[in-house]
Amino acid sequence: MGVSETRSTHGMETIMQYALLYHQTAEVFAARQDPEKRAAFWAAFVPYMTAMREAGIIVAGAGLEPPETATSVRLRDGKRLVQDGPYAETKEVLAGIGIIDVSDLDAALEWAARHPAAAYASVEVRPLLGSHFVVGRTKPSS
Repeated sequence: MGVSETRSTHGMETIMQYALLYHQTAEVFAARQDPEKRAAFWAAFVPYMTAMREAGIIVAGAGLEPPETATSVRLRDGKRLVQDGPYAETKEVLAGIGIIDVSDLDAALEWAARHPAAAYASVEVRPLLGSHFVVGRTKPSS
């Protein structure tokens, strides 16, 4: 059974948790400093989050500070290596995350497409790993 399928357990529908990972360019991060662009983003983002809350699917979410504020940690040969900034140079970097509870991958993709950032950046949809974290929960079937 693929992750995009809804499972049924004794009359209970399993709701899957997906991470929505928002990636954007350094230029978009820089544009956050412009008050007009910041206001335009929030004008689009607040209704999106309100819709997610009203649908009862939002578990958690947060935007991230720009990559230059990051610190990366690696362990090599038993030694901790600390590096300022992101681990790898890429065109797009992680800008924020959201965790949602939805019935299947198609529903997660619909919510990702509605995110305002999808118009100028990318929104990666990935199921949460079930072997270490709670991936699904059950609710009574309708």
